[in-house]
Order: sequence, then C-alpha cells, then structure tokens
Amino acid sequence: MTNKKGNPQVLSSVKNALRILKSFSTFEPTKKVSELAESLGLAKSTVSRLLSTLASEGFVIKDQETNAYRLGISVLTLGGIVTNNLEIHKEAAPVLYKLVNDTGETAHLAIMDGLDTIYIHKEECHHPVRILTHVGRRNPSYCTSSGKVLLAFSEDHVVEDVINKGLVAHTKNSITDPDALRKELKLIREQRYAVSTEELTEGTKSVAAPIRDYTGKVVSAITVVGPIQRMKDYKISDIAKKVTEAGKEASARLGYDEKYFRRF
Repeated sequence: MTNKKGNPQVLSSVKNALRILKSFSTFEPTKKVSELAESLGLAKSTVSRLLSTLASEGFVIKDQETNAYRLGISVLTLGGIVTNNLEIHKEAAPVLYKLVNDTGETAHLAIMDGLDTIYIHKEECHHPVRILTHVGRRNPSYCTSSGKVLLAFSEDHVVEDVINKGLVAHTKNSITDPDALRKELKLIREQRYAVSTEELTEGTKSVAAPIRDYTGKVVSAITVVGPIQRMKDYKISDIAKKVTEAGKEASARLGYDEKYFRRF
C-alpha cells in the first residue's frame, strides 16, 4: 500500500476529487470548471482532469450544451447503500412512517455531520401543501429543531465550535446570540424535545426529539415539520408528545433501555 510520503500526488488527487463531489449541493446542483477552480483554489486544468475521471466512472455528468457538471448515478447508488445499511435508518423507518400518520405532517430522521445536520430519511405527508426538504441536505444545526436536539446532547466543545463558526441569521427568528443558544439547549435537555419556528426558513415550524443507541448516547433526531399555518401553537404540545414517544420507540429498537439508565 502506498503511503502519503511515497506518493503524495495520488492522495492529493483523491482528496481534490472528493472536494469536488462535496461542493455540489441542493442549492448548487450544477457547477462549471471555472466555478469549481475558483471556489476550491485549484487550477482549471486540474479540475477539468478530475471531472473527466469522475465522469468516466459515473460520479458526475456533463451537460454538453452548458458545459456544467452535475452529480451522477454512481453517487446515488453509493448513498443508497450507506443509508440502507445504517442501523438507525433500518430501525427508525417504521417509526417515521407511523409518526406521519399520527401527526399528518412530514417526518425526518437527522444526524450530525461535523457541525451541520443532515436528513438521512424522509417520510412525506399526504397534504397537497408541503414543506420542500431534501434527504442529504446539510442544515446549520443551531436553527433547526433536529439540529438543536443533537447539539443539546453533544459535548460542550461541539456547541462552542458551532458558536465560534458564527451564528448567521437566516431569518429574523434565527438564534444569533451565543448565550441565548446555550440557554435554549439547556431547556431542550430538560424537556427532551426542541421546537423551531421560522428559524431557518420562513413559514415553517418543526418539533424534534432525540434517539439514543444502546449505550444511551443520542445518535439521531426524529422531527416533524410543516407549514406554520397548520403547526399552530396549541397543537405543538400534542405533536411534541408524539415526536418524543416516537424517539423513545426508535431508541428501544436500537437497544436503549430507559429503565436501566434511570437507575444511575
């Protein structure tokens, strides 16, 4: 096996190829060579060569009319393999489906990746008017209910890292004061659920609860999201109860024994 000292160029190329793949997002699904070169600080020739290699393996696709690239089917295939083999995904999927039926709103499963929150599973509601969300989308953790739940049960340094990165205002309701965020997370730990009202996107409201594994560690969050017109304040306590119960059921499926941990 070649080590980093023996052939640093190979590892550098792999790293840059991965940086290219990770630069695509829901908001920027297509990229041109010049855009990638500028944002990643790479030469156009390097980006072009790496994109050609990725395209040959189906990881990106080039639009011949615009010369822009988008992610290919190979990425979707790998993503499906990862998701389907995540224990949390397999155990929580039936709970998510039941939660949608109980609340009438869309439900998600979310995990922390770095300092962001990512939806790894989604069950759509049956209402004609829905909130547009995407599996795989990265959201800032401090202004979503699922992210706040995950932060609330994270180590202190993770919270401080999020604060040091910057609490950007996405709406007028976004939490931008560090002390306000710390206070909010303390409340979430006490009540065991989080509510987000138009903190990331206007017109939306969500409620989330933690999911624990067999060790008692919070590994995911289960959340319900809907238009604020349907998610009225008087309904939140009822929805919070259902979401919290769903979190407990998913935790039990992962081997968490609440009665055991209450002894300590």
